[in-house]
Amino acid sequence: MDMELAIKSTSRKRKLRKKLVDFSFLFPVLFMFVAFVVFPFLWGIPLSFTDWDGLSATRNFINFDNYVNIFSDPHIPNAFKNTAVFAVLTLVVSNVLGLLIALLLQRSNRINNLTRTIVFMPYCLSMILQAYVWKYMYSDVLYGLFSIPNPLGSQFWAIIGIAFICIWADTGYCMIIYVAALQGISKDYYEAAQISGASKWQQFWKITLPMLWPAVVSNVIIYLGWGLRVYDYPMAATSGGPGRASETIAMLIYKNLFSYHKAGYGQALAIVYTVMIFVVIAVVAKLLRKREVEL
Repeated sequence: MDMELAIKSTSRKRKLRKKLVDFSFLFPVLFMFVAFVVFPFLWGIPLSFTDWDGLSATRNFINFDNYVNIFSDPHIPNAFKNTAVFAVLTLVVSNVLGLLIALLLQRSNRINNLTRTIVFMPYCLSMILQAYVWKYMYSDVLYGLFSIPNPLGSQFWAIIGIAFICIWADTGYCMIIYVAALQGISKDYYEAAQISGASKWQQFWKITLPMLWPAVVSNVIIYLGWGLRVYDYPMAATSGGPGRASETIAMLIYKNLFSYHKAGYGQALAIVYTVMIFVVIAVVAKLLRKREVEL
């Protein structure tokens, strides 16, 4: 009996030691996340109830005035519209193009591997560099050589032109995710479907799409989050212009925090918008996962 208890105790200690070793690999990332994301967010909550300008030592408590002012800010509807347009365009087009390319290049051979690498390469560039590359392409190449108007100079086309930059880079990421998922689908399903007389289109809807759905859910959630908090692309490409045609919510938060010296109000807007993003992503994730079970 004592021997059995000793063996169980040793086994528990080994499991605990293994868990601690596994956690040690996560600790650096977890520490960075807490230090640079969680702590600043929590530290900003009390600031959102003040009129702090971000520079002075004076912080006057003003109750919920900053939160109330959000609903009367004339710049928020425009910034929210730009953010929504960017998020929807990048989410839909990047995933559709990524899936189409993945279907074409799912087989592993030299040509397909080389093409995948070429398609994926733009994603490896920094967002700032991507924006500067296409800023030059729009102004000096498309307009200078082909007389195609620069979309970044148009109030209507600016946010669409910026979304295209993101699509150009992020399609490769979606493609890689979908290629990996496609290669994990057993060929037996397709052989059985062919024997049953199913067409290619029927095979896609009845086999490919249901088996790919976890990858679709993952990509949709990731790109929805990235799109709703976009800051880099419009800031580097247009600085929110022309006028405020490409200003996003993240840019508006930044301007209030640092440019307008309204840190208290900017923090309140950041908190409200962060909560909204979490709610939207949670709802979308729940709906998509419910669909995944149905498929």
